[in-house]
Amino acid sequence: MEWLLNPWVITVVILSVVVSNIMALKYTANMKFGDRDKIKYLKEKHDKEQALQDEDNKKNSNDTSN
Repeated sequence: MEWLLNPWVITVVILSVVVSNIMALKYTANMKFGDRDKIKYLKEKHDKEQALQDEDNKKNSNDTSN
């Protein structure tokens, strides 16, 4: 039990916790930015598909009315 209260052991434990938390934050921060890019890409793709469908619907309605 005495070796656990050694200042060197306490310092190593604190440093390891701090370093592991920083590494975890760096990893999760990269994940968040990737999700934003993916959501933006999917939204743009959806908007393009919606625009194409709207054009097709206009053409079909013009063809049936003529």
